[in-house]
Amino acid sequence: MSRKKILVVDDSKTALFMVLTILRKERYELVTAGDGQQALDVVGAEKPDLILMDVVMPNKTGFEACRELKQREDTKAIPVILVTTRGEGENVETGYESGCNDYVTKPIKALELLTKVRDHIGAR
Repeated sequence: MSRKKILVVDDSKTALFMVLTILRKERYELVTAGDGQQALDVVGAEKPDLILMDVVMPNKTGFEACRELKQREDTKAIPVILVTTRGEGENVETGYESGCNDYVTKPIKALELLTKVRDHIGAR
């Protein structure tokens, strides 16, 4: 069985490291991007099963990138989980309006993240 591929998008190296550390234990195949625009560039080539995306990033926010991914025929079915410090109600609402499938707030709780990842793509 092939491993599920997850694209992790965050401009913070620390946040990327934390998410990758949590997911590595589960043996997912992991790909990274440093901002929303890079995510859009990478997603076509990598065809991930799931995208974990920060919201506040340079070049293109997670909301903008999510909106674009959901409008594209080749990427609209890929689940997007926004992973952000912005847990306020209006940000969560904007996230879902932009097409995200789920929402996780930082600081990340490993069990919560893994549960949501499994809910969307199953275990490794």
